[in-house]
Amino acid sequence: MTDIPWISPEIFTIHLFGMEFSLRWYALAYLVGLLAGWRIMVGLMRRPALWGDRAPMRPGQVEELLTWVILGVVLGGRLGFVLFYEPAYYLANPAQIPLLWQGGMSFHGGFLGVVLASWWFCRRHGIPALRLADALAVATPIGLGLGRVANFINAELWGRPTDAPWGVIFPGEAAQACPGVTGPCARHPSQLYEAGLEGVVLAALLFLLVRAGGLRRPGQALGVFLMGYGLSRFVVEFFRQADAQFITPDNPLGHVLGGPVWGVTMGQLLSLPMVLVGLAFLLRARMRPAVPAAAP
Repeated sequence: MTDIPWISPEIFTIHLFGMEFSLRWYALAYLVGLLAGWRIMVGLMRRPALWGDRAPMRPGQVEELLTWVILGVVLGGRLGFVLFYEPAYYLANPAQIPLLWQGGMSFHGGFLGVVLASWWFCRRHGIPALRLADALAVATPIGLGLGRVANFINAELWGRPTDAPWGVIFPGEAAQACPGVTGPCARHPSQLYEAGLEGVVLAALLFLLVRAGGLRRPGQALGVFLMGYGLSRFVVEFFRQADAQFITPDNPLGHVLGGPVWGVTMGQLLSLPMVLVGLAFLLRARMRPAVPAAAP
């Protein structure tokens, strides 16, 4: 097991005019991920040959889209957490919903928020929605990977207990003794598993797809992203500690469907539709002819 000297979740704190301002690793991960995604999309739009005929939007429009994507991520992520994970608590305490700095964001909610914001943007500007979705799919994994690394630094969303040599002793509540174990509890670094699969592996697959002309088949990159994220999240859930509100003495693994031993967690339940929808988009794209390259 590994006992790591933990980094503070706050990069720095400034006291100004009697107020305290902090920059946290998680906020920095969001910021860098969004900016990197923006630059990736601008690069894609500047290379019309990747799309066969022409890019779906002008490079200058990506900056305006970024504003709506940020709004979709924040509002969708927060509302998704409220509705999917702790509806009873927030129904009783609605004033707590806007308090984003106290934590509580859902990827699946943020994803739905981005879908709605992008759809509205496409309708407003006459942009082919499926082609824009492909560009967003290529630009997203880097942000996902950085976010999971920030989760690791924050010692949150940790994994289930393990006796593997790479098990990590997280600080605070996560270090509580495991059943039958004397001393601190080592856990799977599931955040890093997700960073590797959702970030590095998925980004590499989409990069290779773009290099192979994958953007010439509308919906193909979107299908690969949805399947890749859904399968990655489904697998990692076997090693990730379920959310506390789903864990009971009779259901220690936090399954929301099935029995206490064989069942699915909320993360798996929300990821399965992504896999099925992604497969449908991928099959649809492969069954249709690729967009022909523009004449020189």
